[in-house]
Amino acid sequence: MTDATPADSPVADPLLADAVADRDVVQSIPRFHGRVWDIRTDVVDLGGGEQVERDLVVHPGAVAIIAVDDDQQVLLVQQYRHPVSALLWEPPAGLLDIAGEEPLAAAQRELFEEAGYRASRWSVLLDVFMSPGGSSESVRLFLAQDLTPVAEAERFLGEAEERTMVTRWVPLDRARAGLFSGDLHSPLCVMGILAVTRVLIDGDASTRPVESPWFRGGAHPS
Repeated sequence: MTDATPADSPVADPLLADAVADRDVVQSIPRFHGRVWDIRTDVVDLGGGEQVERDLVVHPGAVAIIAVDDDQQVLLVQQYRHPVSALLWEPPAGLLDIAGEEPLAAAQRELFEEAGYRASRWSVLLDVFMSPGGSSESVRLFLAQDLTPVAEAERFLGEAEERTMVTRWVPLDRARAGLFSGDLHSPLCVMGILAVTRVLIDGDASTRPVESPWFRGGAHPS
């Protein structure tokens, strides 16, 4: 089952909708090929005879899961993040790095693997660019509800940083307070908690069906 949790959808404002605006890439120079993402320099024609160089991280995209139980608690996992040398509380999340895997299937897999839960009700909470000034990374945040724990015999054994991840159920009001007290810093945690409290606590926002279009910007040469 993949229903949304709809309230009345707000009227779309075409003046506030992001739009694709591909510019002509005159040259694309590979700089680094990594395990997860690549880095390259594009020479971009902005029109009017102006060309600029822009470095960018080419990212496969990702999904994140804001899982909320019947008591309005959100499920968070604690993961070591080496670039900031910190243990961060985050929603379960993962890369879209399996060829042909649909975003919803990826989200279901990550919820199972990282947190040990399945959900029977799914909807789209947010679509976001993580750092559009330098990266193509786009993330779809799903709201997962009607949760059931995975039997111990079925639990997935993670690797590397995921092997020691801790999970915790946090009341939504406590999680939201943690954002403003400066205790929680993961961008997916911040965006997901603020959005889901507007939907489930304040009741003045709505989710979208899982089939909703996902705006991921324009195409870049690989």
